[in-house]
Amino acid sequence: MRAHGKNPYHVCASCIHFEASKVNGHMKYYCKRLGYETKPDYVFNCWDPKKKVKDLMIKRSKEAEL
Repeated sequence: MRAHGKNPYHVCASCIHFEASKVNGHMKYYCKRLGYETKPDYVFNCWDPKKKVKDLMIKRSKEAEL
C-alpha cells in the first residue's frame, strides 16, 4: 500500500522495523516485523515511528499550535 497523505510521516522508511541495504549495487528494503521486502513509501498499520520521527512530529505539532 502506498502513502495515502493522512500522515506525511507514516511510511515504512520512518519505521523502527525498516531496513535498507545495498545488494549487488541495488537497494533492497525490508521490514523486520513483517518479514518481507517493502518500499520506503509503503504504509502499513503496524507502523512504529523511529524516535527521530516522533520528536519531529511533536515539534511540528507544537509549532502548528502557535
